[in-house]
Amino acid sequence: MTVLRALGRKPWIWSFLAAIIVWLVTVFFTGGASSIGLSQAALTFAAFSVIVGIGQMFVITLGPGNIDLSVPATMTLAGTLALKLMNVEDGLIMPGLLVSILIGLGIGIGNYALIKLLRIPPIIATLSMSFIIQSTAIWSNRGLRIKPPEQLADFTTSSFLGVPNVAIVALVLSALGWLLLERTIYGRWISAIGQSMFAAKMAGIPVDGTRLATYVLCAILASICGYLLASFSGGAALNMGAEYLLMSIAVVIIGGTAVAGGDSNVPGIWGASLFMFLVVSMLNTYGFGAGPRLVLTGLIIIAVILIAGGRPTGGR
Repeated sequence: MTVLRALGRKPWIWSFLAAIIVWLVTVFFTGGASSIGLSQAALTFAAFSVIVGIGQMFVITLGPGNIDLSVPATMTLAGTLALKLMNVEDGLIMPGLLVSILIGLGIGIGNYALIKLLRIPPIIATLSMSFIIQSTAIWSNRGLRIKPPEQLADFTTSSFLGVPNVAIVALVLSALGWLLLERTIYGRWISAIGQSMFAAKMAGIPVDGTRLATYVLCAILASICGYLLASFSGGAALNMGAEYLLMSIAVVIIGGTAVAGGDSNVPGIWGASLFMFLVVSMLNTYGFGAGPRLVLTGLIIIAVILIAGGRPTGGR
């Protein structure tokens, strides 16, 4: 009982519990025939939500009003330019990744420059930046769908010991994100700023530098996700990042990260991402159309947030 109470106080446990319940319902409905395939698909598609969710979580942890709405456009531009540079050549896979990271670096700096220099809210600054980024992607893409190098496509669509490679990449990035938050002074600075920016400044914390680094980190993770998603999908599309705008925010909130800032939760993002994919899969299995499916998905998300919100959130 003591162990159960301790787990109940962990905000991330509720997203995993919700994901397990939805998985069981779906498997039961299909007679268990799809359990392995469903699990692998859930890990694959959840991985992309996890990668962008980690970046969004860092930004949200900075406190109220901090959010990055340029994530979808960043994914699109990074995927488009990386594939265009690689031009289906296996020897250019690493340069393509480097270009994606540099794109994220530039976008992150641009986002915070708008926030700081123009003194406008992050939601407005990042939304404005997203229009610029998306326009650049449209100009550079010109309606073409460039294929990824064969080795990169094979990597993103293959598995290792039954675990999808993209899920392994997401797990590695999650571990690095957790280490940053829990084991570095940077992580303590983010939490302190999220709890009180004024107090953080009085304590001598480099608030501007920390916020800049956080927006850059979010953009880089979005760029890496775009690079992987474009390769997994067989090419970059101009709308490929669209669904990750709300998804990157939803998995952070459902995963137990405090919306008010100051308290983050890496494990919860995995539970929330798996839950989000499995909900859609379950509703598809039951034959719901797009409209009812979106309504039911929204109601289920609200229910999970209410259940988790009524629990203590002191532990991670």
